[in-house]
Amino acid sequence: MKSTRRTFLKRSAIGAAGAFAAPSLIPSYLLGSKAPGNRINVAMIGIGRQTVSPNIPQFLKSDNAQIVAVCDVDAWRLENGKNQVNDFYGTQKGFSYKGCDAYSDFREVLARKDVDAVMIATPDHWHVPMAIEAARAGKHISLEKPISTCIGHGRQLVKAIKKYGIITRNDSEFRTLPKFARAVALVRNGRIGQLQRIYVAVPSDGPPLPVQPTMPVPPELNYDFWLGPAWEVPYTEKRVHDIKVKSNRPGWMRVDSYCNGMISNWGAHLMGIVQWGNNTEYTGPVYIEGSGEFDKGLWNTLNKFDIKYRYANGVEVFFKIERPFVRFEGTEGWIEVEYQDKLTASSQEIISSPPGSGETSFLNLPSDKEDFLLAIKSGKQSAEPLETAHRTISMCQLGLISIRMGSPITWNPDAEEIVNNNAASAMLNIPIREKYFKF
Repeated sequence: MKSTRRTFLKRSAIGAAGAFAAPSLIPSYLLGSKAPGNRINVAMIGIGRQTVSPNIPQFLKSDNAQIVAVCDVDAWRLENGKNQVNDFYGTQKGFSYKGCDAYSDFREVLARKDVDAVMIATPDHWHVPMAIEAARAGKHISLEKPISTCIGHGRQLVKAIKKYGIITRNDSEFRTLPKFARAVALVRNGRIGQLQRIYVAVPSDGPPLPVQPTMPVPPELNYDFWLGPAWEVPYTEKRVHDIKVKSNRPGWMRVDSYCNGMISNWGAHLMGIVQWGNNTEYTGPVYIEGSGEFDKGLWNTLNKFDIKYRYANGVEVFFKIERPFVRFEGTEGWIEVEYQDKLTASSQEIISSPPGSGETSFLNLPSDKEDFLLAIKSGKQSAEPLETAHRTISMCQLGLISIRMGSPITWNPDAEEIVNNNAASAMLNIPIREKYFKF
C-alpha cells in the first residue's frame, strides 16, 4: 500500500473544514517511513530565536516532515536558518535531500506548489497577515502564539481558515505538558466538584527601557518589510532584535506596536489552559474588569495588571503577573499546576484518582509539532486549532481593553462584540499600513 504527499493533501482538504476531533490513528507505514514522499513539506517563515530553537529542531527530527524552505527579512538570520537545516539533513543516511531554499519574501514561499505547510514565527504583528495569505494559498498553518495583536484581526483569520478548509495548530506546547493535561482532565472529570473560580498568572517582563536614539538600519535587514503592517518609525536596534545574535529575547516583544506584551505572550499559554479546563474553548467570558500599569519608554507594554473575568455559567477568572500557574477551585477542592511540572491539590486523592470509564483522559499526547503533522495526514483538525487560540488570546486582549478604558466591559462571546461601549469597541481593531497586506 502506497501513500504520497499528494494524498495527504487531498485527504486534508476533504476532512479539514469544520472538523475539530482529535487526529485519527495513522497507519504504521506512514509513521515509520523515512521516504521523502511520506513527509510533509514545511517552510519556516521567520528565523528568530524561537525558530532556531525549538521549532526547526523539532521539525527536523520528525519523520513526518521535511523542511524545504526558510524565509526571513534579515539576511544573516536567513543564512543561519538555511545552514541549520542543510547541516542536519546532510548527516542523515538514506535520506535524499536537494537542499533548503532561502527567501526574503514570504509570498514567494506561498507561491510554491510543493510547500504543504508553513510554520510562522515572525513578530506578532505579522502573524495574521501571513497566516491569512497562507490560508488563501491552501497551506496548512502552525502559528506561533500569540496568534494576533487584536481581536478583530484574529476574527478575520478564523474566517479565512474556515473558508479555505486548512489544518491549523496554535504553536504552544502547554497542552502536551503532562501535569497541565492531567490537571485539566481532573477538573473536567469533576474531581474538585463544580468549578467556581480559576486563578492564573504569568511571569514579569522585566525592567523597562527608555527611549532609544535613532540608528542606521543594518544592511542585512529589510526594515520596511519587517515593519510590514505596522506604521513607519525610525529604526533602533532594541525596537527589533539584536543584530547578528539569534539567542537573545528580541526588543519588539516589549513594544505595543508589534505585540501585547506578557499579558498575551505567556497569556496565550496559560489562558489556553484556563479555557481548556473550563471547557469554553469556543466561547469566552461575558464580563471583564481590569487595572494595570504600562512601562514608559521604547518598551511600553504592561508591567503589572489585575483582571477579573466572569463567564455566563458563573465561573470567575482572576489574572495577574506573578509566577506562571493555573489554579482551579471547585465546590469540593482545588487543583493547581505550575510551570513546568508542579501539580498540587487540596488532597492527594484528587491527583491519584484514575480516569473512569468514559471520562476525559489526556495521556501520551504528541508534541505540538507532531500533533500538527499528524492532523495534516489524518485530514482532521489538530488538538489546538487556531479558532481556540483566537478565543484564548481574545481573553487577554479584552483584559487589555478594560485596562486602557479604565472601566469594566461587557462582552457578547457569540457575536464577538463589546456591548454598548463604542470607545471600547473601537479597540477591537488596530489600523494597519496596507503596503504589503490588505484585509
